[in-house]
Amino acid sequence: MTRLRSALWFVYFVIVSVVMHVAALPTLFLPRKALVRTSQAWSRVLLWGLKIIAGLTYEVRGEIPKGAVLVAAKHMSMWDTLAFYMLLDDTVIVLKRELLAIPFYGWYVRKAHMIPIDRAAGANALRQMALRAREVAGAGRPIVIFPEGTRKKPGAVPAYKPGVAGLYTYAGLPCVPVALNSGLYWTGFLKRRGTIVVEFLPAIPPGLKRAEFMRELQQRIESATARLVAEGDKPLNRKQ
Repeated sequence: MTRLRSALWFVYFVIVSVVMHVAALPTLFLPRKALVRTSQAWSRVLLWGLKIIAGLTYEVRGEIPKGAVLVAAKHMSMWDTLAFYMLLDDTVIVLKRELLAIPFYGWYVRKAHMIPIDRAAGANALRQMALRAREVAGAGRPIVIFPEGTRKKPGAVPAYKPGVAGLYTYAGLPCVPVALNSGLYWTGFLKRRGTIVVEFLPAIPPGLKRAEFMRELQQRIESATARLVAEGDKPLNRKQ
């Protein structure tokens, strides 16, 4: 049943995405906020379908931040990106530059003024990211970054990249760590029944030295993530 539900949701995902991406084309010529609302609607419709079709829902814990803030989140699945589009108002996501080449999606990413990063560009990429982050912060928008730069399976050894510390330092913003356990339920094609928990942790104030910030960020995210994974891994919470 898990494979069948996953296949049905994939068909739903394709249909919804194609219809909404085509219907949203006029927003490329409208004020940016029109696209933001459309993106939030896209995420909301997809997550609703995930609940109805695959039996996978979510729970939010902690205080969702507003305004100019750096949100550093654990990354386990595509669910994470969908959720942040919806949960945070007018958010900016730091993402791989390669995504700009995807038809429709790449066009909307540019229009929404996301922060693409060329990971092969080294220090220059960090400077460009920092400049964009300052512009975004000045507009009062929250910035989401995945500190490990890629998805990690539950229990995998963490590998935090220095880019998050550079962004924290140059942007001068408080940083809200986020823990989650989406990787227990969303594993590639398969979507298992249950409840994903995403938890916004207390903010780390600006001004810490880089090494101190990295230690604090990793400790907070990893300890909270381990707790959520242990909680979600109980048989009663993981219906097949």
